Amino acid sequence: MTLPFPAPTEQADDRTAVLVRYLDYFRGVLLDKVAGLTGDQLRASDLPSGWSPLELVKHLTFVEMRWLEWGFEGTSVDEPWGDQDQAGRWLVGADESPADVLDALRERGRVTAAIARRHRLEDVGAPGERWEGADPATLERCLLHLLQEHARHLGHLDVVRELLDGRTGES
Repeated sequence: MTLPFPAPTEQADDRTAVLVRYLDYFRGVLLDKVAGLTGDQLRASDLPSGWSPLELVKHLTFVEMRWLEWGFEGTSVDEPWGDQDQAGRWLVGADESPADVLDALRERGRVTAAIARRHRLEDVGAPGERWEGADPATLERCLLHLLQEHARHLGHLDVVRELLDGRTGES
């Protein structure tokens, strides 16, 4: 079940808590949107672009990892672009179960929250390959980018779900 929407009047310890709360909310709505879809519905696409709901979930898992663990903290990761083929097309292997892909996003949420809580929003990330020679981003910028990614792709998933079975809204 999705967390309640983070109301502007809800108290928070700091801005980091607010940003993490919004990320948790959008991640939860996304997971609720794919709940109840069959394996075929999770892996198929009715869109001209060709992505599936399961590919979207895996993509967001990797986006969080790329921006925070690999990018901001500068941690070495095995396959930072493991959600894509060489052309940038999202992919999920036939050997990857839907449950494992969904669990990976849940776990990534826990890692994201832990990273956010270890640092201050104004902290600048570690220099590294993620930034392609540019100055690293601050934690705040990384979290705002992740919010944008989740909200934008959740809107895409809203359309997919409506096309599949008429389900609309955040429930």
